[in-house]
Amino acid sequence: MPDFCPKAYAHGQMSSPNRYFLATDFLNLRSSATKGPGKSLAMKLAELHSTPAPIPDGYNEPMFGFPVSTCCGETVQDNSWKSSWAEFYAENRIKYITRIAIQNHGYGDSLDALVEKLATTVIPRLLGEETLGRIQPVLIHGDLWSGNHSEGQIEGQAGSEHLVYDPSSVYGHSEYELGIMRMFGGFGSNFWKEYHEVIPRAEPVKEYDDRLALYELYHQLNHYAMFGGSYRESAMFIMGPLLRKYGG
Repeated sequence: MPDFCPKAYAHGQMSSPNRYFLATDFLNLRSSATKGPGKSLAMKLAELHSTPAPIPDGYNEPMFGFPVSTCCGETVQDNSWKSSWAEFYAENRIKYITRIAIQNHGYGDSLDALVEKLATTVIPRLLGEETLGRIQPVLIHGDLWSGNHSEGQIEGQAGSEHLVYDPSSVYGHSEYELGIMRMFGGFGSNFWKEYHEVIPRAEPVKEYDDRLALYELYHQLNHYAMFGGSYRESAMFIMGPLLRKYGG
């Protein structure tokens, strides 16, 4: 989708220790160009989420994960391949980021116990194949809050477009994208109406809000791992109702 994100041309290590570079198309986010003929942000995101993931080398079907590690903020994520989305989300996201959070800030016993119960009861119940069926992995931006999208112009292209950048990419469930969008807000009712006309809420629709809360949990835990503070309480606030409702 060349009108949705900048193209990368080169990357590598700089002469200074622990410094790296990434050369991409120039994004003019203050462009005075008239709006181009491109699609809305909702339609572009829906198109991204409609494109099936490729089959990774060494496998015979699309998998959940990514060929390389990606970062969400300063967190280096574990994107090792899994055939089950519920397993990937439990092991590679929720339990993984909880270990980092505890390592950085402590409070291990109560947080770890809640996360372990959530990973073994709530996640299989809400995200397992018996509930959602066989999820088809699609490309996820992974960190789509208001600071990572804008209207602007990619150098060399005509007109202003809706653009995204600074991704935390993974092949996963399309609704996973919506967790951080829900967390920080900024997407109006027209956006959601247009998006869901193309990508309907997964069945069972009555559990949609609970799935989004579960997906938001990763980002609350990640922010706690990075910044500490009240993000821990926000994560606990999400887990409580989910555990009472689905924790057995």
